[in-house]
Amino acid sequence: MSQDTTSAVVDASASTGQPGSAKGAGQGDAFENLLHETRKFAPSPEFAADAVVTAAEYEDANADRPAFWAKKARELLTWNKDFDQALDWSNPPFAKWFVGGEVNAAYNALDRHVENGLGDRVAIYFEGEPGDTSTYTYAQLTEEVKKAANAFESLGVAKGDRVAVYLPMIPEAVITLLACARIGAVHSVVFGGFSSEALRSRIDDAEAKLVVTADGTYRRGKPSALKPAVDEALAHKGDGDGHTVQNVVVVKRNGQDVDWHEGRDHWWADTVGAASAEHTAVGHDSEHPLFILYTSGTTGKPKGILHTTGGYLTQTAYTHRAVFDLHPETDVYWCTADVGWVTGHSYVAYAPLVNGATQVMYEGTPDSPHQGRWWEIIEKYKVSILYTAPTAIRTFMKWGREIPDKYDLSSLRVLGSVGESINPEAWMWYRKVIGGDKTPIVDTWWQTETGAQMIAPLPGVTATKPGSAQVPLPGIAVDVVDEMGESVPNGHGGFLVIREPWPAMLRGIWGDPERFKDTYWSRFETMYFAGDGAKKDEDGDIWLLGRVDDVMNISGHRLSTTEIESALVSHPAVAEAAVVGAADETTGQAVVAFVILRGDAVDSGDAIVQELRNHVGKEIGPIAKPKAILVVPELPKTRSGKIMRRLLKDVAEGRDPGDATTLSDPTIMQQIAASLRK
Repeated sequence: MSQDTTSAVVDASASTGQPGSAKGAGQGDAFENLLHETRKFAPSPEFAADAVVTAAEYEDANADRPAFWAKKARELLTWNKDFDQALDWSNPPFAKWFVGGEVNAAYNALDRHVENGLGDRVAIYFEGEPGDTSTYTYAQLTEEVKKAANAFESLGVAKGDRVAVYLPMIPEAVITLLACARIGAVHSVVFGGFSSEALRSRIDDAEAKLVVTADGTYRRGKPSALKPAVDEALAHKGDGDGHTVQNVVVVKRNGQDVDWHEGRDHWWADTVGAASAEHTAVGHDSEHPLFILYTSGTTGKPKGILHTTGGYLTQTAYTHRAVFDLHPETDVYWCTADVGWVTGHSYVAYAPLVNGATQVMYEGTPDSPHQGRWWEIIEKYKVSILYTAPTAIRTFMKWGREIPDKYDLSSLRVLGSVGESINPEAWMWYRKVIGGDKTPIVDTWWQTETGAQMIAPLPGVTATKPGSAQVPLPGIAVDVVDEMGESVPNGHGGFLVIREPWPAMLRGIWGDPERFKDTYWSRFETMYFAGDGAKKDEDGDIWLLGRVDDVMNISGHRLSTTEIESALVSHPAVAEAAVVGAADETTGQAVVAFVILRGDAVDSGDAIVQELRNHVGKEIGPIAKPKAILVVPELPKTRSGKIMRRLLKDVAEGRDPGDATTLSDPTIMQQIAASLRK
């Protein structure tokens, strides 16, 4: 969700001195404000009347943010020991929340629901890619987590030790995270699609003692191995050669043959399966580390984002409840994110369980064994809240609405979006086709670093606008500022910052406090800035404009890739678009667009290109017309769905694209290059 901020961020803020700027000469916007959206969707009276959170929450929070969060911490969590101070900000940028309090994440997610008579409520409906299923009630999940905690302790894992987790989207992933949290071990999840080198660098940086993995998983109907990457990572000959891992626990998932290292490797069934189901959860300090999650840094060294316990649990639980209007007695919630990303931590492993919700977990891809798999799952489990990424929504648009139209999606009542800003037309398609033109859409902005949602509509309060995350959530102080750190007026663009500490904020970069300060707090001394541009519309609602280092300078105008992409996607022939600025002798940079056409669209060569150029000119102005539009079969994306614009920029400027190993399909760049040579 985020990456290191670099000098490009500073370059991007060079003033344009555009006439009409409300900030005066020489203080132009970081971005031009081109796209205007007038559609609005107010909550229905019925939805608003039954909403979990009302508009009064904003006033309550604004009166005293730390006091508001202290109240939520006591309402939403059961504390072993109450805290005596809401916020200690005496040593910025290092925050401490709920100081002196003690809390156990696993107890809050599990035991207390069982003690409150909810043991028979379903916690997880698991759907495997091959079609196998399992169901865990809160009582069953509690028992499994207690057994896993005992098993890990029997392997020498103690409070404060780090555990590397390299698992597919199976219940054992959630069980492992909660077992670590229960004993106070710090988990570091590495996405199952990452290489052995990426896994080893994260094991080394955190000095992990235990690795939990599986023989493999399934991907598009075929077995996909995981354990060989662990074996390779631990055999890796590098700096100092040795590693800190003492044991590897292996879940048997797809039955593939695996190499076995006697004494080091243990089957999950033999360790967790044989362990005692008696385990007492003790309170850990509110600031005790809960997990490290690595994001890619520009320096090559992995950047371990550190989150602690009390503040993280409070804000994730509150936002999950408020943003999705969660009614845990009746809702069935499904977040499609992998546990390897922060969304899978906050809104799969922790918040839904802390809130006593029933959720669906799905192991596979949206097109296996057919393109209607997600809708089949929604129909089967009567899913009422769906939280997914714009890249998935645009893929479904490309496949055509006749696929979801075959299924009964009437159980859906709230739709969520996460991962990047959603184009207005994709938003409208999501609402009409998936939501039956009645469900509120909550578009959420947040990052690995923020830990929990920061900007989002409240579905029972906000009149939503297609494409906008809209307003900071209660208790959050977000702003859009100019180069000098001054708030921009409505109708203007700039840098998205957070002005005050928030409970789920990262507490640092693992082992590197200076890098933490340099990366997030050096651009604007007293404010957090992680590199995103945004604009405020005439109502003051916030629109995300992508990373500031993706800004293009076209003839002195600073244009956002996001707005031009949205203009392209608003054309009925286009399913997805990616825009980059390529060096140009005349204009400094020229807009180059890569588009994927919808399944029912005809590629008419030059005619469609001209039509799309004119469409962009009409939607947002002639200055934004792409110089070149290239129709491609697919876009280069990471496994989390992020478009790798850097590789497209290489292609647009005639360079050989760099390293493509992190892409979900490494052959995409060759396909694009081949289609351009035609």
